[in-house]
Amino acid sequence: MCGIAGFCDFFRDQQSPERQQLGWQMAGALTHRGPDDSGLWRDEHCLLAHRRLAVIDPQRGAQPMTARGQGKDWALCYNGELYNADQLRRELTEQGCSFTTRSDTEVVLQACITYGRRAAEKLEGIFAFAFWDGEELMLVRDRFGVKPLFYAMAGRTLVFASELKALFRYPELMPRANRESWQEVLAIGPCRTPGHGVFAGIREVRPGHQLIFGREGLKETCWWKLESRRHTDSYEDTVETVRRLLTGAVRRQLVSDVPLCTLLSGGLDSSIITAVAARDYAAQGRQLDTWSFDYEDNQSYFKSSSFQPDGDWPWVERMRQQFQTRHRVLTCPQDTLAQLLESACLARDLPGMGDVDSSLLYFCREIAREHTVAISGECSDEIFGGYPWFHRQDMLETSLFPWSMDLSVRNGVLDPGLVRELELEDYARFRAEESRKQTPRLEGESREEARRREVGWLNLNWFMANLLERKDRMSMYSGLEVRVPFCDHRLVEYVWNIPWEMKSRGGERKHILRQAARGILPEDVRLRPKSPYPKTHHPRFEQLVREQLLRILSDPNAPVCALVDRKQLEKGLLKEGGDYGRPWFGQLMAGPQLMSWLIQLNSWMVRFGLG
Repeated sequence: MCGIAGFCDFFRDQQSPERQQLGWQMAGALTHRGPDDSGLWRDEHCLLAHRRLAVIDPQRGAQPMTARGQGKDWALCYNGELYNADQLRRELTEQGCSFTTRSDTEVVLQACITYGRRAAEKLEGIFAFAFWDGEELMLVRDRFGVKPLFYAMAGRTLVFASELKALFRYPELMPRANRESWQEVLAIGPCRTPGHGVFAGIREVRPGHQLIFGREGLKETCWWKLESRRHTDSYEDTVETVRRLLTGAVRRQLVSDVPLCTLLSGGLDSSIITAVAARDYAAQGRQLDTWSFDYEDNQSYFKSSSFQPDGDWPWVERMRQQFQTRHRVLTCPQDTLAQLLESACLARDLPGMGDVDSSLLYFCREIAREHTVAISGECSDEIFGGYPWFHRQDMLETSLFPWSMDLSVRNGVLDPGLVRELELEDYARFRAEESRKQTPRLEGESREEARRREVGWLNLNWFMANLLERKDRMSMYSGLEVRVPFCDHRLVEYVWNIPWEMKSRGGERKHILRQAARGILPEDVRLRPKSPYPKTHHPRFEQLVREQLLRILSDPNAPVCALVDRKQLEKGLLKEGGDYGRPWFGQLMAGPQLMSWLIQLNSWMVRFGLG
């Protein structure tokens, strides 16, 4: 994985030393995404800058990568991994292309030269890239937005970058917040509307979309979309197809010229990935490396809930013994968890998921000391319907987002006048309904099936997008590439159309996936109830964030003071113990996470001068 940035203007020469220096500055802001190498390319109208994390063909895959033909130069700036690189290389070779590296970057470059605007349709993987053909700039993002790509217009100049921090190195782009910015952050954060960059004037290339920037202006097109179709496979064939698609996705993503590992929680999703990878490695005479996460003294303070029924540690050990992996457990100290809240916000450039982010940042930093690539079980619940909101009637029927259908908790700590002025609940409802209307419909579905399909659509475009953003920023801020096999588009396209009576047969969550895991996993692991990403239950962490938030609020100049209701905070969060059983976002974010979010909100406002 890498970091990309650049700008294009048909009325301004990009070859001056000043423009070159600006390109290096934008690339410098992305050094964490690509600590191995840097590069810059420019011609009269376009400048591309790159930071590289070398994974395939480290010696010869430098970027930006260029080619010359038909009397012009082509240039590519690419961030991602291509899982069908070998197949596509053969196809392109048959059409007369020649290759000098094993890098998937060269495959993407030749695909863009050969297929032009239809190149993305040929690619299987996770990616965001900029391709210049001498006449127009093409910005492309993968099907599910696993890799980020922001952009903005600065006068007549199109500016783009992998992250907001790099975009704002361009001098004519200033971080500004308007009414919608605050609605995004306060009403629906840490999610955000697809395509919105939160800051005024900032956009993000939407998943499955591409931008074409030429002399005639900027045009956005959709190159991939999910479609609803009647599912005609038998139950037995469906189970077998899911097994084949998932195991194939995992195996394709094991390709790497640098050390690779899996993230193992002992849950169904990460265990399937680990089992497939471990068997593949064993067949090659190799031992798979695995990592799991925990928190200081967490076993002593763990509290079971409907969202988190049991701890991970016995299940991780079960998998380690079964598959003989080289396993290590990372334990995050409570003080570190609190100290990294602001760093996690810096990595994300937005208020995020509090300690859910800071813990992942810590774990990724530690893993990156030994590995460059990790494979994670992210996104299974969005695809197979594992979350409570697929099963609970009140969550299915809410007009708000089902993972955040009670806004009273977050609104209760905000200034009442601000809540009214910004019409936060109305904004959240508007965005949820707007997105529901875009759901690909299937004629003849029952009302309940149609509603569940809407919730699935919201999950893919909002909740999953948020988790993918979190995973990308925390991992890449640490120089670690994380791959997500459950986001394989062929798997998603197939599972999207499996009827609910198969997906959740007999009321069993993720039933079809559990059936597909027969023979892959030990039976007790295969049937383990869902347990989400682990979080700390130690009262020390709650104490630390409460003290940190109190210090912030004691300064009347702290920008977050203008947003919160100090009296309500003192009556509730700052006085009482955190309510771990009542999440205000998703399944994990309860009282301590709300305090963490307020700390990040203040840090974000300070950093971008929004106070």
